Amino acid sequence: MDVNKVLFISQEIAPYLADSDLSLFGRNLPQAIQEAGVEVRTFMPRYGIINERRNQLHEVIRLSGLNIVIDDTDHPLIIKVATLQPSRMQVYFIDNDDYFLRHTAKGLETDLSPEDNDERIIFFVRGVVETVKKLRWEPSVIHCTGWVTALTPLYLKKMYADDPAFVNTKTVYSLYDKNFDGTLDPRMVEKLLMDGFTEEDLKSLTGGDIDYKKINKIAIDYADAVVQSTPTVDQELIDYAIKSGKPFLAYPGEENYAQAYLDFYRSL
Repeated sequence: MDVNKVLFISQEIAPYLADSDLSLFGRNLPQAIQEAGVEVRTFMPRYGIINERRNQLHEVIRLSGLNIVIDDTDHPLIIKVATLQPSRMQVYFIDNDDYFLRHTAKGLETDLSPEDNDERIIFFVRGVVETVKKLRWEPSVIHCTGWVTALTPLYLKKMYADDPAFVNTKTVYSLYDKNFDGTLDPRMVEKLLMDGFTEEDLKSLTGGDIDYKKINKIAIDYADAVVQSTPTVDQELIDYAIKSGKPFLAYPGEENYAQAYLDFYRSL
């Protein structure tokens, strides 16, 4: 396929968060794809630990203002943007006072208030999709990295399948070794049903606690392709991805990996 626009939806991006395999991947791969001549945009959550003044985040009024309803409660969507130097790559931040703190030096909200993670990821994914629609920007590929992004393929395939902005888009999901402890709110399926999904749509999340494996499996179910983005990933998830029959890119290593990803995108 012709790949001229790639949207990266990332759980973490350096330098807005401390360096880690996940945050460095969230910065380095989009930059490398942009340097290859592809138009790139990136999204991440606006965690409270991010210093907005130092990183020069500012609100995009024309994109903000939408209310996202989760569990019969309205949550205002706030969009902020910054420019990553020296690449001049735009990074958009999904913000909301209910799910992301104003200021914190203690850590990420996903760890500080894990009881809200089910709604936090629903809000984040819906916020990204609605913002991309407002931007009138039609990506060839959407690459999702981190479990916070795992509902993106589900929403795109079931709720936005006929939307002109995404009708020709391929979704790629990265399997990563960064998981979360415990389980998500057992009412998560109920909340998703209220959003318009069917029980059949959500079958990978039913039958017991919603853990890290289940949230990754539903991403695999609806993604167009899957990649292994770290050397070690839970073997059950790799087997699940391969068994799905979807295009699968094994860990490409640390050298020239951007070209491997770009070639993979073009093969879809």
